[in-house]
Amino acid sequence: MEALGSCLTNKYSEGLPGARYYGGNENIDKVEILCQDRALAAYRLDKSKWGVNVQPYSGSPANMAVYTALLNPHDRIMGLDLPSGGHLTHGYYTANGKKISATSIFFESLPYKLDPATGYIDFAKLEEKAMDFRPKMIICGGSAYPRDWEYAKFREIADKCGAMLMMDMAHISGLVAAEEQAQPFEYCDIVTTTTHKSLRGPRAGMIFFRRGPRPSKKGEPEGMTYDYESRINMAVFPALQGGPHNHQIGALAVALKHASGPEFKRYQQQVKANARALASALMSKGYKLVTDGTDNHLVLWDLRPCGLTGSKMETICDMLHITLNKNAVFGDASALTPGGCRIGAPAMTSRGLKENDFEKIADFLHKAVELALEVQASHGKMLKDWKLGLEGNPAVDTLRAEVEAFAESFPMPGFTRESVDI
Repeated sequence: MEALGSCLTNKYSEGLPGARYYGGNENIDKVEILCQDRALAAYRLDKSKWGVNVQPYSGSPANMAVYTALLNPHDRIMGLDLPSGGHLTHGYYTANGKKISATSIFFESLPYKLDPATGYIDFAKLEEKAMDFRPKMIICGGSAYPRDWEYAKFREIADKCGAMLMMDMAHISGLVAAEEQAQPFEYCDIVTTTTHKSLRGPRAGMIFFRRGPRPSKKGEPEGMTYDYESRINMAVFPALQGGPHNHQIGALAVALKHASGPEFKRYQQQVKANARALASALMSKGYKLVTDGTDNHLVLWDLRPCGLTGSKMETICDMLHITLNKNAVFGDASALTPGGCRIGAPAMTSRGLKENDFEKIADFLHKAVELALEVQASHGKMLKDWKLGLEGNPAVDTLRAEVEAFAESFPMPGFTRESVDI
């Protein structure tokens, strides 16, 4: 946060280190090169085999830069379907065919989905679709998938259909840095990420790309090299962005140094332990989680068996000062009225919570569900009627007070008493 608020915010520096369109960037160059070096070091990457662009403003611009660099308009892509836990930038369109993201507008998208019986990715159907559709790029990674990624299976399918393989590790990049998740770099051509989720950095993005010799395809001469670097750098600037946000890059350099240390490793281990504790506690109360657990930092809670929507759960939790978000689960027809909610462990882990504390959070969530169902029974399922039953409800006030008393015992990073008073 100190780096984000520094004088680095004041300098225009279009271009790359050593090749700027403005003068006076000798110190900015040092900051960006340091950030690049720390990014490669954080993920244990050989500079002769991998490069990184640290200028994307966030994860969505990073993904669009990759598509702009390596695809032509209307090329075919395959990414995880949004209701299956994918991300908008992986090519989502609605059930009636409305194109929602720029990815689906500019490229031809055929999402792959989960196995409805298990909640895991259905690789058999993914391969069948890929062999028929012949995408130019397959995208793995998602925003609400609670299990680790089986990169070898994705690589095998990509090779069979002749596709590039990209991993969007935005949600798990901190876990990957700490080696608490499988590593995508052995199998993927491109890896993108945000930097502000489990990595605990500023709101920014990165694109990792292969460089150096590559295997020759059929009919090609020997000695071919990857050409991703120049194309991706050109797509970031000048194709899609203006001047890089140097305060973000400086702050990211700080975060990446932290991500390479033992404290960060312990933090990521605790994140996973806390997510598992929350999952176990919720399932012990009879609730349904997608895949019946988690391998990473989040749980995806299917509320449909309770008779609640994710929207109602988010609403009542907001009233209780518990922040989670409504989220589609497999089988939902609309992302606006989803049947589940997503809960992540990183933020509260940063405040020092351990497994028993997340079991307490599960108790709060259970009470929230019971209260939501009581009001639904007395006031009806219509959202406006249901909300009326919560307004001024003494049970809401009582539970909110319990949540506040619990939360106040854990410090909030970046907050001081003085800043709160201001």
